[in-house]
Amino acid sequence: MIEVVEGFPDNVVAVAAKGQVSRRDYSKVLVPAVESAFRRHRKVRCYYELGREFSGMDSGALWEDLKIGVEHIAQWERVAVVTDVEWVRLAVNVFRFLVPCDVRVFGTTEAADARGWIARD
Repeated sequence: MIEVVEGFPDNVVAVAAKGQVSRRDYSKVLVPAVESAFRRHRKVRCYYELGREFSGMDSGALWEDLKIGVEHIAQWERVAVVTDVEWVRLAVNVFRFLVPCDVRVFGTTEAADARGWIARD
């Protein structure tokens, strides 16, 4: 499941993943939030938290994640990924060079730092 996280500036799409994330979660929650943000802003930031309750993603969710990133590749201003899941940390670090914006990975104990960094001007 993906939930929108409130309390961020309007140019930040902030979500938290819990349990098993599916393609449906992306199509019902994340994609509409991203598209709405891009209608309001030329550049958008993303805060994506995959905490202790996150258990994985199905292949459809992985595909949707890739599509969202690529469709707006030049429009991402900053991305913060908060996780202790090693394969997620590794994947972000491996593909970071493809995204022409600042991408940072934070541990779950650093979530407050990630929130501050993503919101900071």
